[in-house]
Amino acid sequence: MTRAVDDAGAVGGAEVLPLSILVLVVGSLLVANAWAVVDARLAADAAAQAAVRSYVEAPDGPTAHRRADDAARRALDGWGRDPTRAVIEVRHPDGRPWGRCVPVVVTVRYPVAVAALPALGVGRDVATVEARQSEVVDPYRAGLPGAASC
Repeated sequence: MTRAVDDAGAVGGAEVLPLSILVLVVGSLLVANAWAVVDARLAADAAAQAAVRSYVEAPDGPTAHRRADDAARRALDGWGRDPTRAVIEVRHPDGRPWGRCVPVVVTVRYPVAVAALPALGVGRDVATVEARQSEVVDPYRAGLPGAASC
């Protein structure tokens, strides 16, 4: 029996199996991380939209803030998110208090845990998604003091 001294006829490929499994696992984690961020962004956007709508439909300023916060937290809960983790900010860009023609901007920030991706240099971290919605308190709505000036 003679032994081959070169690599003619050798079969390669066994080293590709661990590499392909690694690529599959890292790729799956990357897709899962991306989906977690997208899902949290959709939830934050729905919460901001519900909050701003509740704010502009409220009868007065203090009630508007309370209703906006409640609506945002209910929307997050409806998306399966923990409402206590959200930061909800209601502000008036022009500095005027609540009333006719007053623009309002609601910002919802929600933290998202991102899994570790060692091959890409990403450690366990938290990303924060932010959604912002704005509206104007209806100038022609009944029951509000003052005249429409916008």
